[in-house]
Amino acid sequence: MVRILINTARQLALKIASYGVMHLIVAILVAFALTRDWRLALAVGVVEPIVQTVAYSIHDRVWHRVERRKMLSGVEETAEAFTARLEVMDAHEQNRAHNHHGHSHALPRNLKQVALKTVTYGLMHFTVAVLVAFALTRDIRIALAIGTIEPLVQTVFFTLHDRIWTRAEARKAARRAASQADGASA
Repeated sequence: MVRILINTARQLALKIASYGVMHLIVAILVAFALTRDWRLALAVGVVEPIVQTVAYSIHDRVWHRVERRKMLSGVEETAEAFTARLEVMDAHEQNRAHNHHGHSHALPRNLKQVALKTVTYGLMHFTVAVLVAFALTRDIRIALAIGTIEPLVQTVFFTLHDRIWTRAEARKAARRAASQADGASA
């Protein structure tokens, strides 16, 4: 159980770190394209992603809680959702326990939820970007330009980042389920 918690924490840390690096690169390039000043671009590009990474980790945790709440109903469901999220109970075991197919506690990834998550991310990103850019430049026009263009670019990269991580986690879960099935049949 401790190993599962450590692996889950490590995966979350890797996801947040990869987001931070991606954000840093995009922020510097967008700020430079708008200001043509490397010093200002580096200042905005370093400070803004640090603040955004903290905001992103909060945003991501809130969304995990929202998605989990939609799935929970009762103590048994809560326990199963928790064990499924920590990968203690796999999909096969959930199906066996419920005696029907299609029951899963994996976090939902339908288009409506992905779109809503992306929109809320964009709004959060715009607010933080304008505030940070204004604090550094003291120029509302540059702050609004950075706050408008940079989050739009970052939102596209956020969506790609989130989809890549979702696919990677699904592949990992499929490999784990296959290896467990092979172990059970041996």
